[in-house]
Amino acid sequence: MSNVPVKIEKQGKWITAKLALDKEGMKSSDNSVSVQYKSIVDLEAKGSVLNITVRGQKEPIRIASVAKVLSILKRQILATCSAYRLSTFFMSPAVRGGVFVKNAAWEKGGIAVLISGIWFFSKKNQICVPLNDVASIEMTKREVQGKDVDVIKIDHIEGNEVVTSLVLCPVTTLQVLYNFLKESTKGMDMAGHEIDPQSAQVAMLVYSGMDTASIENMLSLSQRDVDRIYEMLIKQGLAEVVVTRREVKLTTKGVRFISDATKV
Repeated sequence: MSNVPVKIEKQGKWITAKLALDKEGMKSSDNSVSVQYKSIVDLEAKGSVLNITVRGQKEPIRIASVAKVLSILKRQILATCSAYRLSTFFMSPAVRGGVFVKNAAWEKGGIAVLISGIWFFSKKNQICVPLNDVASIEMTKREVQGKDVDVIKIDHIEGNEVVTSLVLCPVTTLQVLYNFLKESTKGMDMAGHEIDPQSAQVAMLVYSGMDTASIENMLSLSQRDVDRIYEMLIKQGLAEVVVTRREVKLTTKGVRFISDATKV
């Protein structure tokens, strides 16, 4: 059993405590936390805070600590919590923004699929891909030790970039894992008829990094047309507002200023 220093949120305040960790669960020195790992159904990491969701409890347990302690705690939880779990090799991230990540290497560890995210974990790293950020999951081939092998490729959005993670496991379980991942993220799928061709074209141009003015010029659309398409994409959950463009007209004072400024 190991004891690690943590802070536990209680009624909006952070309380300093020791957290005892063993093979089955964890218990805090102030008795506010006593949890079996197998009862944990979700785990979220936000900065230096872990949100731990326990079956049957409405509110998550919030624990804060230093990075080393959180790494130990995440590894313990992911290895034994209530989740679909499989021993794998993974590379995350493998590609960022279309460019191979320097020094990216395969890690031996596991994958755990929880309510809110897909976790890759090893002795050194615990990496979460939120399910809501998953853009695509597919089976493909990659060269590993000079041979083309089947892997699972997971594309997800991180900031403004598309990031790719790769999963490698025995062929006998690869299809099972792929099916489970697809099922877990099916809420992000679309039938394909939800938007019209022009709106799909606008979405593609946004994806390519084109700004609104350039889209208007390329497709010969008015500002009102593009705004209407944006609104539809937002309602479908396909886009979100990052900048609100403001249109103005000059007041009488403004017109007078310009008139005076341009007089010869």
